[in-house]
Amino acid sequence: MAISIAVETPLQDDVRALVARLNDHLLPLSPLEFQFKMSVEQMADSDTTLFVARDESGAAVGMGALKAHGPELGEVKRMFTVPEVRGQRVGRQLLERIVELARERGMPVVMLETGTGDGMLEAHRLYERYGFVSRGPFLDYPDSEWSAFFELRLDAEKAA
Repeated sequence: MAISIAVETPLQDDVRALVARLNDHLLPLSPLEFQFKMSVEQMADSDTTLFVARDESGAAVGMGALKAHGPELGEVKRMFTVPEVRGQRVGRQLLERIVELARERGMPVVMLETGTGDGMLEAHRLYERYGFVSRGPFLDYPDSEWSAFFELRLDAEKAA
């Protein structure tokens, strides 16, 4: 399957629908107070860059964003692929674009928070295979059994 990935605005009906599918997917996996979702409007803020994956027909099949917390920290947000394309490396391609943008911006580190439990095992595998390592909480995320935290040091690549 040919996938195209581009920076797009989240303020499109099909991207809103993708965000709704992600939210529906996450709903049963952890208590609401431990789901740190960005709304579509928050994703449209100038400090967030959204990548959208589309199939040959132009349908939105995945997304992922880089949220800049100043020049020193990039955060992976709203990573999601529809079940129909899972296992076809769409998530990996999105993650590559996010990390590439962080490198271009000179960010020394990219971090993320994601859920725990069986429903998140595929996501954890994706991040670990890409080189992210487990870490403790960052920013204002609480330490809880419902969250897993990962980081990828980009400044270590320069030193090597």
